[in-house]
Amino acid sequence: MEPGAADLVAGRLQARPGEIAHRARAVRLLTCDVDGVLTDGRVYVDDDGRETKAFHALDGVGIRRLVDAGVVVAWITGSPSESVVHRARRLGVEHVFRGSDDKLPAWERLCASLGVAPSACAHIGDDLPDLPLMRACVLAATVPHAPDVVKQHAHYVTSREGGFGAVRELAELILVAQGRA
Repeated sequence: MEPGAADLVAGRLQARPGEIAHRARAVRLLTCDVDGVLTDGRVYVDDDGRETKAFHALDGVGIRRLVDAGVVVAWITGSPSESVVHRARRLGVEHVFRGSDDKLPAWERLCASLGVAPSACAHIGDDLPDLPLMRACVLAATVPHAPDVVKQHAHYVTSREGGFGAVRELAELILVAQGRA
């Protein structure tokens, strides 16, 4: 029996619940933007120019659950911050691409190296650099604060804001659809 909207999560569906579940069942690779998705978008810079970020533990648990279920999780971000690498390592995220606003080439290389087709990929992003990936993936997600043009290309808009469990919400949607929740 296919889960209904209430069975998945409370986010805003841009597509029919059955279509979202169908798309989520296919996901073998989830790529995530960092700033504004895994964080609230604020960037902290100390007096020495070091950048730090705040990540939410809820997202960390969701990412670990996906990895444990066999879904590859990768981060693709324009941020060059070392804090991204440290947090990814702690969560078991092996693929991290930093420092480029043109995310599509990194995503294409990743998909090729893993042998994963776009029809088995999901991406969650919150701004214009994420649009090419969102257009290419079977499941595109975003957060409530994203610009309207980004929301228009999303199949799913989380109910939780970026940096406050949005990735956990998407992870649960994928796990429920795949019968791994």
